[in-house]
Amino acid sequence: MSGVSGAAAGAEDVAARARGSSFNAAMRILPRPRREAMFEIYSFCRAVDDIADESGPREGRRQALAEWRRDIGRLYTNEAPPNPSLRGLGKAIHAFGLRREDFCAVIDGMEMDVAADIRAPDLATLDLYCDRVASAVGRLSARAFGMPEAEGEGLAHHLGRALQLTNILRDLDEDAAIGRLYLPREDLAAAGIREAEPRAVLAHPALGLACAPIVMRAKEHFAEANQIMARCSRESVRAPRIMADVYRFILAQLEHRGFAPPRQRIRTPRHRVLLAILRYGLV
Repeated sequence: MSGVSGAAAGAEDVAARARGSSFNAAMRILPRPRREAMFEIYSFCRAVDDIADESGPREGRRQALAEWRRDIGRLYTNEAPPNPSLRGLGKAIHAFGLRREDFCAVIDGMEMDVAADIRAPDLATLDLYCDRVASAVGRLSARAFGMPEAEGEGLAHHLGRALQLTNILRDLDEDAAIGRLYLPREDLAAAGIREAEPRAVLAHPALGLACAPIVMRAKEHFAEANQIMARCSRESVRAPRIMADVYRFILAQLEHRGFAPPRQRIRTPRHRVLLAILRYGLV
């Protein structure tokens, strides 16, 4: 990333991935201004996530995230014109009142990954991480969806954590390959696992016991999210209902598969996404 603006580097590639991903299936049912705002939010998140997951020197990645923080800041001030690649994001910020602190929280979360490879964090640290990398995205998204503020905050809290905990369980092997382990140390200790080295933990016969509490927490967050969405207008929660439906399916498949090796990668069949769109995407 050296010598290249964090906002500009790979922007076209990230935007293309946004429109080609399963994310597109949930967002394409939104009215165009809201859809475009969500693609801008998604592109920002993918860009900073790519920086966090790069294999280059940590200092270079920290500098790239710091450049993103400066670029976001410029969208909220008149100190300097924003990078041209961020004009769409700037438009979304002003159209939907997206908050600077939520963008910065996402960057804070990515910096947690850059500072050191996370391995068996305590529950409080894991919850902070989930709030930054997932629920902060939810707070931005809720504004783009047009949700009332109180319901949007609550949905972001619960659905963001539900999705992130599901991701953690789905991506155990991928994270271990880059030296990371997000399973909390309290759950590992309760399962009798004393190791923190990712590959050793994933080979432990009690891994399923350590994952079970995370499955239950994700289910509880999904249930709370459903209650919040039931209180909102159908139109304002069409996209998050689709995302919740797809991720509940992933969580159910993970629980059914179990966590003993070899762990087959869980993928969402296209028909499952289409069913969710048919169920929630029509007003």
